[in-house]
Amino acid sequence: MSSTQSLVALIKAELKTQGLSYAELAEALALSESSVKRMLAPGGEMPLSRVDEICRVLKLEFAELAGRLVAQAPTLRELSLEQERAVVASPVLLLVAICCLSHWAIEDVLARYRISEADAVAALAQLDRLGVIELRPHNRYKLKVAKTLRWRPQGPVMQFFRERVMADFFAGGFDGDGELLTLVHGEFGTAHARELAERLQRAADDFARQHLLDQKLPPSEKRPYSVVIGLRSWIFEAFRDLERPGLGQRRGGAHAAPAAVTKTPTAPLP
Repeated sequence: MSSTQSLVALIKAELKTQGLSYAELAEALALSESSVKRMLAPGGEMPLSRVDEICRVLKLEFAELAGRLVAQAPTLRELSLEQERAVVASPVLLLVAICCLSHWAIEDVLARYRISEADAVAALAQLDRLGVIELRPHNRYKLKVAKTLRWRPQGPVMQFFRERVMADFFAGGFDGDGELLTLVHGEFGTAHARELAERLQRAADDFARQHLLDQKLPPSEKRPYSVVIGLRSWIFEAFRDLERPGLGQRRGGAHAAPAAVTKTPTAPLP
């Protein structure tokens, strides 16, 4: 089921829960009942502005509805080491895997990248065998992993990112519209570090949720963004060399440097 269909299903379920008929919803929206039925039918068109209006009628916050949509997503958030090795072994397979995580149709992949349809279909079939997607007729698929899939920190995909992608990503100026690069350094307790890590994970989840909600926007109104979030107990090597003997060991090297950076207008990144 697509994200749009899932959203419509949630709205219909909420209408039933509140005992509201299509006719009553149509009256509240100043539409005909037939227009509402078409909008909520399979394949119907529902602009985001209309979703806002429906939420108002249902006395439901849009964020709550979006949260329910994300809660229905697959919960597998990490691949096995063997799965990651297989995915990263082929650039085409890795590209198609990342496009699948972004809910691209095969037509979108072929329109953006210079790969053959046969290679793209073969990649989908391999991702199906690996358990990343469930391949369906007409080269459609269902993700079997969460959109917020976490690549293993020391796994093959992140190693590929460090060796082949990171320099290109950080070479950008991060000064465009909606772009951000920030580095904050500080010291605090490990309990606060865990709390901060949880908040950063929620930020990543919000990014994934917004991606799903903006799927219906026309291509001219969207740009590809990537987010890299890092938090670790760390101090710059040149500074470590200047520390007094034994000081780093007593503190356990407890320097935390959270970094949140957004956006590259090229291909989606891990």
